Amino acid sequence: MELIDKIANKGKTILLAYDQGFEHGAADFTDSNVDPAFVADIANKGKFNAFIVHKGIAEKYRKLIKVPLIIKLNGKTNLRDGEPLSTQICSVDEAKKLKAIGVGYTIYLGSEYETQMLKEFSKIEEEAHAAGLIVIAWMYPRGKAISTKTPRELLSYAARVGLELGADMVKLPFMGTESDIAWAVKVAGKTRVVFAGGQHRDENIFLNNVKEVISSGASGLAVGRNVWQNNKPVEMAKKIKEAIYEKQ
Repeated sequence: MELIDKIANKGKTILLAYDQGFEHGAADFTDSNVDPAFVADIANKGKFNAFIVHKGIAEKYRKLIKVPLIIKLNGKTNLRDGEPLSTQICSVDEAKKLKAIGVGYTIYLGSEYETQMLKEFSKIEEEAHAAGLIVIAWMYPRGKAISTKTPRELLSYAARVGLELGADMVKLPFMGTESDIAWAVKVAGKTRVVFAGGQHRDENIFLNNVKEVISSGASGLAVGRNVWQNNKPVEMAKKIKEAIYEKQ
């Protein structure tokens, strides 16, 4: 079994992401889902393959998390304009001490700061793999340089860079057609591809998007707001799994 299979079931993955508070502030939260304990309970009851958080939540709520833990190692706020730069705020050693199974890191391809993020990720990838941790790259094309590129070009470029960097899995933004997604999956080679859930949207539309992603050959989803902003989050998790596995 490959290490990445520890956060998969029958080759498919559904990860619950709860790292949005760092970049979005409290804008995404209600009285209930602002509480990390509430969302950790969703991760547990929904039997997600892993739960993604920043180190502060991991430190303070670790005992409540019963599914594999992935710690996001970099972050930025949205308070500043301009080209995106997300830098390291947690070490691989910290993630290991918190008993994480893997680490995640965002690279904004196309940003004028991409070189800094690529260099930082390369060091993290080496350290994490030496420590026996899964490495997931959030590959988000962003910045002025991408304005003339098509979704197909951006997705495939992001997927390929993830493979070339040594990521076990890449998380891509949901965009383009099923053909565009399928090409990105092919370009990623042996690196697994999951897609971001993105902003909360109509349940039926979202579930159809999930089916498109799986039909295109992706390994699954890293979903957050479309679950924990739902009025019945555990039931929604069940529906997402049904959409993923009905294609197998």
